[in-house]
Amino acid sequence: MWKLSAPGGDAEHCFLRLHQTEFYAEAKLTSSPLEKMPNFKEVPSAELIPQAGSGYSFDTVTVDVPRYLNYLLSRFLEKGGRIIRGHVQHIEQVLESGSAPFQADKSKNGISPDAVVVCVGLGARFLGGVEDEDVYPSRGQTVILRAPWVRFGRSFTGPDEWSYIIPRQSGDVVVGGTTGANDWYPKSRPKTSHDILRRGLAICPELAPAAIRTARAPTVEDLLPIVVEEVCGLRPMRKGGFRIEIERYKMSNGREVPVVHNYG
Repeated sequence: MWKLSAPGGDAEHCFLRLHQTEFYAEAKLTSSPLEKMPNFKEVPSAELIPQAGSGYSFDTVTVDVPRYLNYLLSRFLEKGGRIIRGHVQHIEQVLESGSAPFQADKSKNGISPDAVVVCVGLGARFLGGVEDEDVYPSRGQTVILRAPWVRFGRSFTGPDEWSYIIPRQSGDVVVGGTTGANDWYPKSRPKTSHDILRRGLAICPELAPAAIRTARAPTVEDLLPIVVEEVCGLRPMRKGGFRIEIERYKMSNGREVPVVHNYG
């Protein structure tokens, strides 16, 4: 992604190169994979936020996910890929005749695919032929602000808190976050959004416009005029970790079709 984010590249608009600072409630970590990041440094104790026991900074890149997905889609279509929408109730619907049951022309008989890749996220809990009861959601909620003056990342991780500031190339800033295991509620909760903004300001007062910050300490109410949207999503999780394996399904004609499970 670092290469894709290079200035002048065809995917530059999807990424933002920036300096990231991550704070932790615990004291200095014994080791961290972050040490391999460019310009990795330990944050001096005098520069830690009040609730932090340690901190590290480094250079990284953020992804504007909606833009990046559109970029990947355009690449896929450019190379001859096709997207066919359909409601799959059981994996055998695809194993027997590929995408044929979901195409407009029902008169054509499909053929069994060379392979099927199962990347259905939470759908793995309900898809016939998979029905993995170990799959569950981790509910995440964020607030997106219009704050193009924020061009750095910041986060805080504690025993009962996970807060982050993720600016996008577009000038929007994602403020989060939450983790709610087995919480299936699909809409944003106003109380949660208020708490996200409160925690975001605590680690990054720069979220508020400069005119406010020079006059007084910013409040959550100062951020409300720049709220773009409140976002909620259900992250797919799985007890025991990812399921990455191959199963071979034997068809009625004796042919075996490999099914690659990739979810969790």
